[in-house]
Amino acid sequence: MSAVTAMTAANEALPASMQAIVAREPGDASVLVLAERPVPAPGPGEVLLRVLAAGINRPDIMQRQGIAKPAPGVTDVLGLEVCGEVVACGPGVDRAVLGQRRMALVPGGGYAPWCVATLAHAFAVPARLSDAEASALPEGLFTVWHNLFELGRLAMGETVLIHGAAGGIGTLAVQMAHAAGCTVIATASDPARFAELQALGADLAVCWPTTDFVQACLDFTGGRGVDVVLDIVGGDYVRRNLQAMAFGGRHVSLSFMQGSAVTVELLTLMQRQLSLHASTMRPQTHAEKARMAEALTRHVLPLLMRGRIAPRLHASLPLAQAAQAHRLLESGQVFGKLVLVP
Repeated sequence: MSAVTAMTAANEALPASMQAIVAREPGDASVLVLAERPVPAPGPGEVLLRVLAAGINRPDIMQRQGIAKPAPGVTDVLGLEVCGEVVACGPGVDRAVLGQRRMALVPGGGYAPWCVATLAHAFAVPARLSDAEASALPEGLFTVWHNLFELGRLAMGETVLIHGAAGGIGTLAVQMAHAAGCTVIATASDPARFAELQALGADLAVCWPTTDFVQACLDFTGGRGVDVVLDIVGGDYVRRNLQAMAFGGRHVSLSFMQGSAVTVELLTLMQRQLSLHASTMRPQTHAEKARMAEALTRHVLPLLMRGRIAPRLHASLPLAQAAQAHRLLESGQVFGKLVLVP
């Protein structure tokens, strides 16, 4: 199916090209520009979405900086999550989905008016969610589910330490852990955010610039420590995280804002039966993402539908202001997510 001849649900022909956000070279936010790209065509098992909103994530910044690169064959257009209307179907996709709102995890291409998504990685949007809210969810849902509940094996009654709790991933992680019946310790840089974090389900909020979070965790747990750490910081934080963990604890890294090189004492891991895990979404296979999507549909989407968990939006900006949005995210002043609207 050609993107030029594909028909929308409204029976309107699609254009051949579009204006999308790319990084003209590795660098700071100023390298983000609008560039002409072809409207993509959906392949087998895929749908074409008219993008209604696109979420912004730290991996987008890493791609812009040249640290993370799209997989071979993936568009250079940034953006890993969208909410959109299905306007065309690839081979093997039931046309009954035409016109539906879907929120999708995508390998790239979200900062654009049109984006291709694998249908198995795209959820029907609950009616209670706006387009912007829905676009802010997929990357976080997949990331938190895989890292916290699959790799971290977080279970009811356990205690979890969540770093960067005021961010897009963190605000979802706090809610999902709370909904699972866990005790949540959340770190953030601004005490003004503590009331909001506690409203999301945090039992204890810790200001990491002024408070020793290791001692705070030990004091709060009566010296036992936490069962799981969800870390986005890396660097020396990993060593300190291990000091805050209980016997048999699981440490899960999903980013490394203070560096990817870490030093750990293996004897400590062995004697205290601690485990280290690290993961990122982009290298996951299509089949693995589809498996995670099925698990999310069973266990997490019902919570979304009932309002037990919800995205926290900091701001929505026009697509052309992607550079401004990146600067805002990098400022550290964002609570929740930023989204772009074409």
